[in-house]
Amino acid sequence: MTLTPSVNPRSYEPVTPKSVVFLGLGVMGYPMAGHLALAGHQVTVFNRTGAKAQAWVAEFGGAASAKGAHGHADSARLAARNADIVFCCVGNDDDLRSVTLGADGAFAGMREGAVFVDHTTASATIARELSRAARDLGLQFIDAPVSGGQAGAQNGLLTVMCGGDSAAFAAVQPVGMAFSRAFTLLGDSGAGQLAKMVNQIAIAGLVQGLSEAVAFGQHAGLDMNQVLDVIGKGAAQSWQMDNRGKTMVADKFDFGFAVDWMRKDLGLVLDEAKRNGARLPVTALVDQFYADVQVLGGRRWDTSSLIKRLK
Repeated sequence: MTLTPSVNPRSYEPVTPKSVVFLGLGVMGYPMAGHLALAGHQVTVFNRTGAKAQAWVAEFGGAASAKGAHGHADSARLAARNADIVFCCVGNDDDLRSVTLGADGAFAGMREGAVFVDHTTASATIARELSRAARDLGLQFIDAPVSGGQAGAQNGLLTVMCGGDSAAFAAVQPVGMAFSRAFTLLGDSGAGQLAKMVNQIAIAGLVQGLSEAVAFGQHAGLDMNQVLDVIGKGAAQSWQMDNRGKTMVADKFDFGFAVDWMRKDLGLVLDEAKRNGARLPVTALVDQFYADVQVLGGRRWDTSSLIKRLK
């Protein structure tokens, strides 16, 4: 039995097997690493909670035995030795520094020319900082935050937004497609994180608008499941409506992308907006609405729980 949700296998494009590492086996990293193993790559994992790493090896240890054994290591530095690519998905800027820098960090163990691919949603500032640090050591760094949530990770259908050197990106893109539907270079270092911020700004406004629409319809006495079926075929259609509208009607929020995570992401957005001068009045307001949801006890509820404020 694994400690995190299982992976849903998919068809994988044939690629030359690589020796890869995955640092961080949370709800996103665990299945992402699993897809790399199922695609035929030799995978070493590292997680600060060793039990998760052991569970991952128990599940995927035989997934590609013809390509080489899978295993786990006791530090990011040991895991990263001899790897072609080191993938990472941790919590925030500080977590990222802790697994990359210092005597036990991945950078200390990586061989010259290897590429570090960071899937953490973090700041553009840390992406540029770590890119410089990697370059000084003869390494490459790609910031590559993802969209698609836990379901996207389990199904291997994430959208990955990348920033960094084009040659390094070209080396990792075919491998990263094991867990992705799109893996795209958007500019220099930091561009991936900035694109993820654009993504979260758009989602915040969409979810608030959908919350108000559903709450309005309920107050008006409409059959909102039927209404959503109808308007979902018109100009109001969105991923949020298709995937969250009816669960909002049903008052179900014990799944998906947690409010705490969204507030972390919106904090990054608002900090960056202060630096670049962008005006984000709706995003700032929705961030405060999410703070209200946290007070209601919804720290781990899905982001669609914004509607709870309106009932």
